[in-house]
Amino acid sequence: MEGGAYGAGKSGGAFDPHTLVRQPHTILRVVSWVFSIVVFGSIVNEGYLNTPSEGKEFCIYNRNPNACSYGVAVGVFAFLTCLLYLALDVYFPQISSVKDRKKAVLSDIGVSAFWAFLWFVGFCYLANQWQVSKPKDNPLNEGTDAARAAIAFSFFSIFSWAGQAVLAFQRYQIGADSALFSQDYMDPSQDSSMPYAPYVEPSAGPDPAGMGGTYQQPANTFDTEPQGYQSQGY
Repeated sequence: MEGGAYGAGKSGGAFDPHTLVRQPHTILRVVSWVFSIVVFGSIVNEGYLNTPSEGKEFCIYNRNPNACSYGVAVGVFAFLTCLLYLALDVYFPQISSVKDRKKAVLSDIGVSAFWAFLWFVGFCYLANQWQVSKPKDNPLNEGTDAARAAIAFSFFSIFSWAGQAVLAFQRYQIGADSALFSQDYMDPSQDSSMPYAPYVEPSAGPDPAGMGGTYQQPANTFDTEPQGYQSQGY
């Protein structure tokens, strides 16, 4: 059943961009990719402030450099992960091994769930540090919109990555529907080019199961009259 569930054991059809962009998990990957750009871009561009008195930059989130570093790191690596799995979506129909297809879907489940967790941690971390930030550290409110945007899109990223994990899990559960795993899979019962199973003549030997290994035509039960013409007396 494994081959029927995850493909016909051969490479799939040619890459179809129209089919790819309509797939829900691909759409969520692109959305997550955009969210990651917003997060790390906001922190890199406006997440660091400086004052003339100190002469050095500090993180806008409660002067905690770890908060800014975490947001940038998670955003950059999520960006790269999205690109990696978008490439996997393109290459997936060409994977001929059923086991490799299973591994790809299972990795999608694990990686997406892991990133949803990292974004949850990042959202809580950044929101907490922003809440305890001191107004005197930023009297001109510089970069506040970018800081809030990073927090907001960290929150949105939780659901976009969790959605990818759910969709990947659904793909794994309904793997028997091979259309999700092989674009050129055809039901053998509907494939006119599929040869019929060869007919095997039953053997004439003894039947150990007692079911009769050979078929013997019974005596002609309809021919009960003796052969030839016989006169009947009246």
